[in-house]
Amino acid sequence: MNSFFNDEVLLGSKAAVALYDEVKDLPIIDYHCHLNQYMIRDDATFSDIGELWLSGDHYKWRVMRLCGVDEYYITGDASYEEKFYKFCEILPKAIGNAVYYWAHFELKQVFGINLEINKENAKEIYRLANEKMKDLSVQKLLKSFNVEFVATTDDPVDDLLAHGHYGNTEVTPTFRPDKVYACSDEYLAQLGKVVGYSIDSLDALEKALSERLDYFKAHGAHITDHGFDQFPSKLISRDEAVALFARRGTWNKEEKDAMFGYILLFLMKEYKKRDIVVQLHFAVTRNINTPMFKSVGVDHGFDVMSKEVDIQDVMKFLDALTDEERPTCILYTLNPNTIAPLACISGAFRNVYIGAAWWFNDTLEGIRRNLELVSEYAVLGTNLGMLTDSRAFSSYSRFDFFRRILCDFVANKVEKGEYTLESAKTLVKDISYNNIKNLLRL
Repeated sequence: MNSFFNDEVLLGSKAAVALYDEVKDLPIIDYHCHLNQYMIRDDATFSDIGELWLSGDHYKWRVMRLCGVDEYYITGDASYEEKFYKFCEILPKAIGNAVYYWAHFELKQVFGINLEINKENAKEIYRLANEKMKDLSVQKLLKSFNVEFVATTDDPVDDLLAHGHYGNTEVTPTFRPDKVYACSDEYLAQLGKVVGYSIDSLDALEKALSERLDYFKAHGAHITDHGFDQFPSKLISRDEAVALFARRGTWNKEEKDAMFGYILLFLMKEYKKRDIVVQLHFAVTRNINTPMFKSVGVDHGFDVMSKEVDIQDVMKFLDALTDEERPTCILYTLNPNTIAPLACISGAFRNVYIGAAWWFNDTLEGIRRNLELVSEYAVLGTNLGMLTDSRAFSSYSRFDFFRRILCDFVANKVEKGEYTLESAKTLVKDISYNNIKNLLRL
């Protein structure tokens, strides 16, 4: 057997292999991603493997930049074939980076090719993969990965008309109100146009957000998502929020933070009423390379890990909601230094979970570290498993990456006599599939 990326890669023991056999074929529930629902609806196809892999995957773009590849071959006007060759050329340098593993898993699982991705093999891989591409489309990819559920990321003003059932895959929206917090006249005008009245007061804003939540719920939404740097440091009363809203456009930094906190708390209570699960992604600073942001725009690989969140602010925020007001919350930190205190906090408030190792932490050691800290400071058996957080349709190989690491991690407890194999089998199946399925009542 070829030792390179064989069936037992990342599985370091017989127990790990046995556990992986229990989860490898389980369906996929992708409860947070940035896939294009219109491409799913239209069953889009791709010109070649270069387009499939490199048309929207900022993880791969970032590795290419780290290796000195010119932007012409990343987001520039080079052909997808040329971009693909450049990616293959640099990938051997990236051993240890999650992209190195993902790409090889994608190549094997999507195309049945088990070659090292490098300069020497690039043309052969391109030829073999493109033969398979002739019969490949978005919906066929979802079917091949056994994707049961997809939650895309959607603005409150979106029409949601492309969501629905496609084959065996349910595609639902996720309420993502990040643009609301600034209360800019431009965005409020968009929201007002959708709901049919002017957003000229805090009452009108709350009414509009509630109506849009009902619309999302009616279109199958189970989940909401929020992305921000830090938790609000000051929580204000409704009277203070009314006064702040009236002079929007003049806020200083502290006032912006205060309004963000008010709106987020308002929404949390509305989510609870509708039984919507909340995802909070934080400790991220976006678009730090100003010239590149002006050149190529958002979501092109120029977002980074931020400072640790203030744990006192997290506690204060969660404590501002009673158990009857607080929805189920999943916390994701881009800065891993706060995983332990966040996991500790999750034990003080009902229905608060630590999310998957997110973004820059979605690595071989990052996932292991996340699992270890959750098991030590919270409860591993309630973990909600993997998600893609991706714009790339071939990225479902990341679930296999996670399941292998999970099985190897749990198998280590079995091998040391700390855990029975039968209990471990139940645990890995719950984490890989059952927990999130039950939580979302799918």
